[in-house]
Amino acid sequence: QVQLVESGGGLVQAGGSLRLSCAASGRTFSPYAMGWFRQAPGREREFVAAITWRGGMTNYTDSVKGRFTISRDNAKNTVYLQMSSLKPEDTALYYCASRGFGRNFDTWGQGTQVTVSS
Repeated sequence: QVQLVESGGGLVQAGGSLRLSCAASGRTFSPYAMGWFRQAPGREREFVAAITWRGGMTNYTDSVKGRFTISRDNAKNTVYLQMSSLKPEDTALYYCASRGFGRNFDTWGQGTQVTVSS
């Protein structure tokens, strides 16, 4: 069974940067894609970014384009989210997730908190 563990969250001032990591463990880890999602208090969880595991194709929600970059290290079974020019509205609990081909994201980490102060 695959487990995902996020790290790298914290408190940062507006305009600052953070890099989130998500390490996968398990006997067999070969997802079709990995993604980052976030949930702010009182709001629904929303998609942030995703990357295909083999080809490295990426997509982003509009609000983070040009500021966030998703990447992966297949050898380390790790996906990253580099966040720059952070805004207070980026404050949320950030989750990573994985999915197989033709499936929804169905394996989730526990989340890491990102707080951006103004």
